[in-house]
Formats: sequence, structure tokens, C-alpha cells
Amino acid sequence: MKYQAKKKALVLLADGTVFYGKAVGDREGTAVGEVCFNTGMTGYQEIFTDPSYYGQLMVTTNAHIGNYGTNLEEVESDSVKIAGLIVKNFSYEYSRPSADASLLEFLDKNNLFAISDVDTRALVSYIRDNGAMNALISTRVDELDALKEELKKVPSMEGLELASKVSAKEPYYFGEENSEIKISALDIGIKKNILRNLAQRGAYVKVFPYNTPFEELKAWNPDGYFISNGPGDPEPLTDAIATAKEMINSDKPLFGICLGHQVLALANGVSTYKMHHGHRGINHPILNLVTGKGEITSQNHGFAINREETEANKDLEITHLHLNDNTVAGIKMKDKDVFSVQYHPEASPGPHDADYLFDQFFEAIKTSRN
Repeated sequence: MKYQAKKKALVLLADGTVFYGKAVGDREGTAVGEVCFNTGMTGYQEIFTDPSYYGQLMVTTNAHIGNYGTNLEEVESDSVKIAGLIVKNFSYEYSRPSADASLLEFLDKNNLFAISDVDTRALVSYIRDNGAMNALISTRVDELDALKEELKKVPSMEGLELASKVSAKEPYYFGEENSEIKISALDIGIKKNILRNLAQRGAYVKVFPYNTPFEELKAWNPDGYFISNGPGDPEPLTDAIATAKEMINSDKPLFGICLGHQVLALANGVSTYKMHHGHRGINHPILNLVTGKGEITSQNHGFAINREETEANKDLEITHLHLNDNTVAGIKMKDKDVFSVQYHPEASPGPHDADYLFDQFFEAIKTSRN
């Protein structure tokens, strides 16, 4: 392995705190966004291409990133969605037989700026204590005052609508055209593996842009509706919330994941709030209140729904709770086939505990059709 010359770089947090490191590759650059961390030991390529991470600087808690390279099949969208990457040890070489490129080649292809040699344990600990906040990574280490002024201009994630940045521009189809079941999916940042899970169970999916009126989704005459995951604050998504209300009133099965879960809650009059530092990782413990069983889940969200308002809502029932902080992780409507979860049942980094949610959706569709 040849020696890699590295330029000095830094992480500047909105409160003025600075962490130092080195630029990955022979690059200079600056990237801004909300800093957050993911505790997953694997799956970095899926994380980087997940639309839910749009506009965020990703800190990986695993000390080694890049050692198994990248594979074109292991993406959740058509491009990298994170704003920048912060790691401890960046692996320029990889050893996985099925990889088709190094992580450096993958990042260069997607024009993503990354820095390494950062004390990520200290940085993650700081975020956990002080909360997620806007940040900046740069090789302009001698321009700290100018960087602070640039960082002040970055909008807060709270109140920020980002679904329009990642949603499809035109409707498209996924799956086999002659499939028995048709599903209209509202794309507010949909992951490819969600579509794979729907298609594998026998659905032909038509995916609609984030602001599509309900009448267009209904005109396809689907057997059920789906609202996807996505980035940003759910409250500015007024079009999606209005569409969700009409989906509910259609009396057809409806399933929401992550941002879709929050949109469903808002459609039922339950508010959302920005979390202190969010849930991002592949081993989050969930309690299924219906079965009494625990589930190990993959999560990625910085907003949550109000638990007190959910408990007081006569139309809703809490079905899942996050065991680390007792936030609401799943809801269902009492008199309709409408349900949602805050986590990602399509992401199976090891456990397949949440697969049943897709089966539950299809069972509701089949029952509704009959």
C-alpha cells in the first residue's frame, strides 16, 4: 500500500468547537450540513446513499471505514446523499472479492468531500452531550473566522423541507407489470430496498413525486398506499400531509416508514419534534406492544412524534416503543388498515426482526380486496 499524502482538515461545530483531522485523498474542499453519527459496524455504502441522510455530515463510529470497498448493487438511491463524511481511519485498500471499487473511487465519482484521522469517539461523545447541530468540514484550517461566518448562514434542520431535493421528478414503476397487487407509493425520499421488498412480495409499484395530489395516486387504482422515508423536518410537507389524509379516508391499506410515519401522525393531528441527537444505527431495540416481543432494528431519524398527543388521540394506538428512550416507534389507526413505524424494516444488516411488517401490509391488502 503506497503512502497517502493528506492535507490538514478540521470539523467546525456551530457552537465554535473544533476537531482536527486530515482530508481523504488528494483533495481540498469544504462541506456543510447537520452533523450526526451512525453506530453501524457495516453498511457504510447504504448509509451514504440513503436519501434520509440528505444534507447531513456523517460521523461513523466504527473506527475503520472503506476496508470492504464498494459494490454498485449496494446502494439505496442513484447517488450519494450525505453532505460530507467524517471518519477515524479511512481504508484506501479493500479486500472483499465482490467489491468493484474502493471507497475513495466511489466518493470521488460522487464528488463527496471526506476527512479522516478525527477523534470520532470524542466527537460523537460531544454530539451526544450537546445535541446534533450544524457543522462544517474543510481543508481551510487557517481561515477559521471566515468559516465561522459561512457556517452561520447554514439553515437549521428544524423547519427545513428536503423531500423535494431527493424525490423523483416524474412517476415511475418498479416490479413486474403483471403482478397481482398494485401499490401507489408517495416518494418523499424512498430507498431502493423498500421497493425491492414490495416487489418481492408480488407488488407492482408506481412511485409518485412528493407533492403529487391524491387524485393522481388514486387514478392508478391501487390496492394500497405507501408513504416512504425521507430527510428533513416533516411539518413543512403540507402537500404530503394533505395526501396522507385522503389516503386514510380512501379506506384502503396504508403503510408508512420513518418520515412517512411522521407524516401519518401529522395527518392525524399529532405533532412532531426535533430530537436531541436522533437515532441512527443498526441495533436499536424496539418493543412490539402487540406481541410483547423485542425487535432489533435499523434506524435513521432526527425527528419523532409526540407521545402524549398520540396516547390522547382516540383514533390511534401505539404499537411499538423505542426501549432506549421510550419514544414512539410505531402506530396504527384503530378502525382502519393504516399503520406506520419509525424504523426501517427493509434494512436487514443481520437481524430480520421487522420483515413481518411488509407481510402485515400485504395481508391487509388481500383482506381488503376480498
